[in-house]
Amino acid sequence: MRIVFMGPPGAGKGTQAKIICDRYGIPQVSTGEILRAAVKNGTDMGKKAKEYMDAGKLVPDSVVIGIVKDRIREPDAQKGYILDGFPRTLEQADALKAMLAEIKTPLQIALNLDVRDDLLIARLLDRAKKEGRPDDTEPVIKSRLDTYHSQTRPLIDYYRKEGVLVEVPGEGTLEEVTSRILSPLEKIK
Repeated sequence: MRIVFMGPPGAGKGTQAKIICDRYGIPQVSTGEILRAAVKNGTDMGKKAKEYMDAGKLVPDSVVIGIVKDRIREPDAQKGYILDGFPRTLEQADALKAMLAEIKTPLQIALNLDVRDDLLIARLLDRAKKEGRPDDTEPVIKSRLDTYHSQTRPLIDYYRKEGVLVEVPGEGTLEEVTSRILSPLEKIK
């Protein structure tokens, strides 16, 4: 099961990915978590990534693509994975497509969680308080949403043309959203 989880920041991709990964026994490949770990550990890549993250901008493709390529080749990802936070741009989507073609394992589903901006801002501010995330201030959140709309939202049409897009309303209870996600996944397992 090779899945991309898409949607704006705060849509619930990470939460839902964990639930789906536990259910199917596949890893969640979260570029956000990988990048935050690099920042926390003070690696060279982490220092570069921190500059972009603090400004609410995307980390350069060259850094993110290398991280993902290494991760999906690890043994635990051989039976499938959920990519959470990658791809974020059309260039990254093309790079992912090329990587997967190279290892003869095409993407099966690109699942988009759709949530209104006003609800996203409220969710992210609440998460910032609960988790102590310094990168989730209101100005940075709005900048991240602007970046999402201009750079990541075009992936919806990209994956629609590829024939793998599944759109799921991301509003409602955790259980309601999970149920909406499981329906199309049951058809490919």
